[in-house]
Formats: sequence, C-alpha cells, structure tokens
Amino acid sequence: MAKYQLLLPKMGESVAEATIIKWLKKPGDYVNADDAVMEIATDKVDSEVPSPVSGKLVEQRCEEDEVVQVGSIIAIIETDEPEQESTPAPQPTPAQPAAAPQPTPQPVADRTPEPQDIPGTEQLEKKTQPVAAPESPQTSSEFRSESRFYSPLVKHIAQQENIGIKELDSIPGTGAEGRLTKDDLLSYVRNRTGSPDQTQFQPETQGSASVKPTISVSGEDEIIEMDRMRRLIAEHMVMSKHTSPHVTSFVEADVTGLVLWREKIKSSFEKREGEKITFTPIFIEAVVKAIKDFPMVNVSVNGTQIIKKAAINISMATALPNGNLIVPVIKRAEELNLLGITKAVNSLASKARTGKLQPDDVKDGTFTITNVGTFGNVMGTPIINQPQVAILAVGAIKKKPAVIETPQGDVIAIRHMMFLSLSYDHRVVDGALGGSFLSRVAHYLENWDTNRTV
Repeated sequence: MAKYQLLLPKMGESVAEATIIKWLKKPGDYVNADDAVMEIATDKVDSEVPSPVSGKLVEQRCEEDEVVQVGSIIAIIETDEPEQESTPAPQPTPAQPAAAPQPTPQPVADRTPEPQDIPGTEQLEKKTQPVAAPESPQTSSEFRSESRFYSPLVKHIAQQENIGIKELDSIPGTGAEGRLTKDDLLSYVRNRTGSPDQTQFQPETQGSASVKPTISVSGEDEIIEMDRMRRLIAEHMVMSKHTSPHVTSFVEADVTGLVLWREKIKSSFEKREGEKITFTPIFIEAVVKAIKDFPMVNVSVNGTQIIKKAAINISMATALPNGNLIVPVIKRAEELNLLGITKAVNSLASKARTGKLQPDDVKDGTFTITNVGTFGNVMGTPIINQPQVAILAVGAIKKKPAVIETPQGDVIAIRHMMFLSLSYDHRVVDGALGGSFLSRVAHYLENWDTNRTV
C-alpha cells in the first residue's frame, strides 16, 4: 500500500491560502479519483478540492476553519499501488527560519498588490506590513465573525489598527461576493477618523433618529438562517446601493432577425462543436462592441479618480442550484469571436453549476450582464456589481404585434421583442452616456446579419 500526500492546490493568481470550510470525507472513507475531499474558501470564491487518486483516506492534516497555505499537505490517502513513493514532487520553496515560518513568497506576477503599489500608501505601509505582529489586546477569537470571512492578512492589519470585529464587519468590501480585501481595509484606514467604534460605514446609521424596525415573529413562522454565501451577497448588494447613485434606463429591441438566425444554425452548431449556442454569448458580443464605441462605461471609481479599463472583462450573473448567485468573468472578451465567447460562456456556466469555479474565474470583471429573462421576467432594475459602474439586464424575448415601417407604408406584424435595462452609477455615467450605450447595444441586436456564419 502506498500513501499519497494530497496537497492544497494552487487556486489562481494571488491566492496563497484558503480556509477549510468542511471535510466531505472522514478517515476510513474510500475516495474515488476526482471525488471532492473538502470544501474550501478563499478571498475570491468557494470551491472543492478533489482527490487525483483512488484509495482510503487515512489522515486529515488540518481542521475545519483552519487557514492553510497553498502546497501544504492536507490529507493522506492510502492507495492500492505497490509500496513506493507516490507523492507528487514537492514544490520548491525558499528556505525559511525554523523559529518563524513565513508564507511561501509569490512571484511578482502572481501576488496581490502590496500597499506600496497603491498611490498614497507609502506611510501607511510602514504601519501595516505583515511582519512579526506586535502584541495586541485583541485575540484571534475576537476576529471570528459569524457573517463574513477575513483573510489572515486582513485580520493582522485590523489588529495593528485596533479595529474590532464589529467595526470590521461594517466596512464595505469590493472583493468577490463582497469580501473585504486588503486594499479595502487600507483605504478605510486612510480615511478613518474618530474612535474605533465609529459607525458611519454601517448602512443602518443614516441619522441619529434611525432605528431598526421591530420584527414580529409568530409561533408559525419559520426562521431560516442565511448561509455564508447569501450573507456575502446581501452585504455586497447593500454596499453597492450605498456606494453608487443608481439610475436605470430601458429600451425595447426587435430581435426577430437574431431569433430566426439562431433557430437556423443551432442544430448544425451543436453537431459541429458539441455544445449549444444560447442567446447569452450573442448579448455579450453586442455589449463588447458597444463598449468599444462608449469606453467610459467600462470604468471604475477610486475616490475622485476614474479608472478607464484597458480590458473588457464581462461578468455574467449565474444562478446556482441552491438559489444563490455567482458572477464568473469572461476575460478579454474583446479578443474573442462569437465562437470563443460561446465556449467561454458554456465552460464557466458548467463550472459554476458543479462548484468547480476557481478564484481567477470570478475576479477582475469590468461590466456585468444578468439575464432576468431566464425566469420569464421581461425587465429588471439590477444592482451594480461593485466596483463596476454599469450592469445590463436582458429580459425574456416575447412575440408581440409591432409596427413595421416599409416603403409601402406602416404595417403591423408579429415580432420577437425584448426589453433591455441598464443600471449605471450616476457619479460618472450621465443619462446621455448611459442611454446612448444602451441604445447602441439594442442597435447591434436589431441589425443582426442573418447570413452570418459561426
């Protein structure tokens, strides 16, 4: 019998550690190759760790809620292979002092930007650099939040700045699913005034007279505790509404040509490519073309600075089987043709449904599309996915009578119609820009080339 050392795998750029959420297998259980052994959480996404080998799990090397470094041994699996070294080749790591082990350094291209990479944080970086932590009156147990996950670096900075868990929970986060990132905390510290108990970042404190309404619960009511992801979504949505003044514009588009074209080519496409072509990649292509025409929609806001994004990374809101929502990202969509976008959409949707998304799959989005038509809705007023400044909702395509202009005069015909709605951050996107962008998306969908090949 050989013993296989299961390592915590690399989960994407800038991800050096993960928190063990739950063991799915216990010692003595037989594990098939590709079976999930545990659930983990990073600053970006929740995921599962599969076993690359079959065998009996004989040892768990870490506990639930423990933070583990990438490359660390997390379990021992006894395989049916002959007795020999079946462990993967160890990943080279720099020598480290025995008395004070440090996390394995990441290459420059793979690391999270340090404080000195952020303009105006040179002095702050001296205070918050995560080296030998000074003694603090706050213990690790004081940072066990019931509603939010914090990375060890965020906790360490909070300890140095005397920020308690209540104050930490009130700080809006811009990470995936509303997570509080190091940059969020550093920005908060730079602008922080008053005592550690200040509450100006908490949504419920709009004024001294504001109080939470009393909720009455009868004996017949069912109380359902939010799961971890739902709490993160709730925090992110509330933070977005308090960050950006939302405006929503609507337009109705005649997509008859587009619908008939897809109906004509979908069978041959599926037979040739082995996968389906849905409307989603078509909508994404139209959005990418419109962003090229109006690049100031593809921006984010940093204080008084507008950051114009070089890449067009399209986030697509995806419903999970448990009813929660996740937003995987198609990177550099401007470099993909319709076939490439289709394959990316199908791949990310499949990974989302099966819990296989990696941290890099949900980061760095610059514009979001959500398809409310999937649920039969004709329109919606979506909430902006911070730190983006706009989100497009596409409604259900419905047949309805419409007026058609012809050389012989106006006629009424049955057409395939749909509503598009764009919510945008009125701090930086005015009505003229938002409305023009939305109309341009509709233009590209209405003027679809019905002879196009893909």
